[in-house]
Amino acid sequence: MKHRMIALIAFLATAPMASPALAQRFVDHPGFWHPASGWGHMLFGGLMMIIFWGGVIALIVLLIRWLGGPGDSRSDKPQASDAPDILKQRYARGEIDREEYLQRKQDLGE
Repeated sequence: MKHRMIALIAFLATAPMASPALAQRFVDHPGFWHPASGWGHMLFGGLMMIIFWGGVIALIVLLIRWLGGPGDSRSDKPQASDAPDILKQRYARGEIDREEYLQRKQDLGE
């Protein structure tokens, strides 16, 4: 996941560098895509705006994740240390009945 985000940020950071080369190409070959007609500016300007704001949003998300530090979204759940604790929690939540609880407790050697 981290490698994909880094690749995305690198792409978003370097993509605007291609626009001057594209604009120069269109100046050399007038026609439908000629910047003076407005179509080239509308299409590539909108694309560059989306890429720019996508990069800004991606950087903000990465910054927030980095400042949040290492964490797990499941960290607010109580962590069971061993099998008897898990068994007790399942019985307390009503996932298993009394007979199953006693049988599994006996199987675990308690």
